[in-house]
Amino acid sequence: MSLLTMLDYAGVALFAATGALAASRKQLDLIGFLFFAAATGVGGGTLRDLTLGQVPVFWVKDPTYLIICAAVGIAVFLTAHRIEWRYHLLVWLDAVGLSAYSVMGAAKGLAITGSPTIAIVTGTMTATFGGILRDLIANEPSILLRPEIYVTAALAGASAYTAAQLLGLPPAASSAAGIFIAFALRGGALRYDWTLPRYRARPGRPADEALRKRRSKKR
Repeated sequence: MSLLTMLDYAGVALFAATGALAASRKQLDLIGFLFFAAATGVGGGTLRDLTLGQVPVFWVKDPTYLIICAAVGIAVFLTAHRIEWRYHLLVWLDAVGLSAYSVMGAAKGLAITGSPTIAIVTGTMTATFGGILRDLIANEPSILLRPEIYVTAALAGASAYTAAQLLGLPPAASSAAGIFIAFALRGGALRYDWTLPRYRARPGRPADEALRKRRSKKR
């Protein structure tokens, strides 16, 4: 089994766990756990494959991914009640999954297209869409609307992996660099509340003043 395949399986399992934990917060039945685990686990990779024109998508070609999601969903269903800090675990598992998937998505995009730009896009997409989909179907505030760093961490991890590959580093070193950078940024955001500068509304010019200036220029 190759390193990238192991990363792919690990990323799916971690995201599936976050989906199942979200189901536990909603107190759903076993079918709900399985649905959340599968949707979160394979959601990002499905969007990636559709974007790259890789059909059938990866979990149709290899049902092992669905088996992993089902196994994780059942395990969380049986054990979630023993975990008092479920939300804390969810966000940290999500951080690990995001880090692994940012590299996996970038690797697949680079291998198929040869384009560093597409690799970074597919890495970011693969790492973030599962979490976005999980929040959407759980009817919780989307991670995109929260102030802490999330998409930026995936973008940095995918960029680091791609840059390392272009520099000729071995896949293991490139993967380690991407995962480390993505997890450092996301972990720092969770631990120290790191955020990017936010847009602040400022009073603009009155509409009548802007109109007068446009008219004066025409004259």
